[in-house]
Amino acid sequence: MSAPAGRILIVDDEEGIREILSRLVQKEGFEPLAAPDGETALQLLSRESLDILLLDIRMPGLDGMEILRRAKELDRDLPVIIITAFGFVKGAVDALRAGAHDYLVKPFEHADVIRSVHRAMTDRRLRRTIRILSDRAREAASLHDLMGPSDQIARISADVARVARSDFAVLITGETGSGKELVARAIHQASPQASGPFVAVDCGAIPETLFESELFGHERGAFTGAEREKPGRFEIASGGTLFLDEISNMPPGCQAKLLRALQERHVIRVGGTRTVSVDIRLLAATNHDLEAAVSAGPFRRDLFFRLNEFAIAIPPLRERKQDIIFLAKRFLDLTNHELRKSVRGFSEAAVERLLRYDWPGNVRELRSVIRRAVLLADEVIDEDHLGVLKTPNLLAGLPGVSHEPNDGLSLKELTRRTIVIVERAALVQALRKTGGNKAKAARLLQIDYKTIHLKVKEYGIAAQGGDSDG
Repeated sequence: MSAPAGRILIVDDEEGIREILSRLVQKEGFEPLAAPDGETALQLLSRESLDILLLDIRMPGLDGMEILRRAKELDRDLPVIIITAFGFVKGAVDALRAGAHDYLVKPFEHADVIRSVHRAMTDRRLRRTIRILSDRAREAASLHDLMGPSDQIARISADVARVARSDFAVLITGETGSGKELVARAIHQASPQASGPFVAVDCGAIPETLFESELFGHERGAFTGAEREKPGRFEIASGGTLFLDEISNMPPGCQAKLLRALQERHVIRVGGTRTVSVDIRLLAATNHDLEAAVSAGPFRRDLFFRLNEFAIAIPPLRERKQDIIFLAKRFLDLTNHELRKSVRGFSEAAVERLLRYDWPGNVRELRSVIRRAVLLADEVIDEDHLGVLKTPNLLAGLPGVSHEPNDGLSLKELTRRTIVIVERAALVQALRKTGGNKAKAARLLQIDYKTIHLKVKEYGIAAQGGDSDG
């Protein structure tokens, strides 16, 4: 005899309803358990392994809302299908807001019950998959699960295992969106500092005037707006790991102070005189060639050597094709769970297009494309659902534009894409002119700093105007 497809607890004070539902779910291959009241239901919930709860919302004694609340305390991922009489639908809506998966109205159609149960079971399995992925993400050896099965990722995993137990500073390089922070977190999780904090600082998002305060903290009254003392990221990260992303954007003056803090293992807050001891593991990341920046002048040679005690380079996604479909399936599962959908996979044409595309935005771009495709698809992701990868040939000749067919795009869509291309080109030109200084580029383009920072991230532009993605 084959094992049941799942176990379903049916809670209703009407014996006839319990019998009807039990027969229905049994015919579908599930094992039914029944309870006539809330007290019995809670006993079964506390001792049995269950997959779905079918729950009458109006019962004597403990009502359905109370059982729903307690069931979610015992198993937050348990799908609960509320059963309500006609005329009490508002109660079912309240239950949905409280975490119920679906509701059925008496008298219900048998087909509606079966559909709701199968949807709930799909959701249950997806939640279990997501939980497994989340647990794996917390393990140091999980880069294969998070980044892909390619030989390149296997070598990076070996490097992570090799360097994590040391106190070496690690410089992680790679294009924007390629997974630099994932590697940094993996090093932290496998390090002796794993029980301490992991503090990530995006050096490209901090205005130059606030760099010192963000890293080292400030005392009350140190400058206009400093209404109370504030610890810096060094202090917050003490006992753990400080991850400096986009380190190439650090102003020269702060580079000297960073080097001194790393050597002396203490900081002085802005406006203060007291030294504060810090104990951190330093990891840094960049999407630039720091050696070239050292030769050109904007980056200190001594700081480069201090950061580059051990280097890990992450290849762009286009150079590790083996990871593309693996990651696409992973993002499919995650988005199915997020949207409560059950898209099964990809058509051959979709797989071919995913593998053919160059992914200038790397893994970050792939994730966005798959999330949108899952939203559009019903059962299988086809090439049409990946329309974001297509560029109309009406714009051919502009930098970075491929020669794809128009695919019947509307004038509105063509206009939007033209604006994107022109806007991106203007940002690249401004960043090159200012040597990658986002604050100066923002003033040149007459936009605020936050806007240019978001646009640079959105378009996968390196700080000095090249293509990248971290």
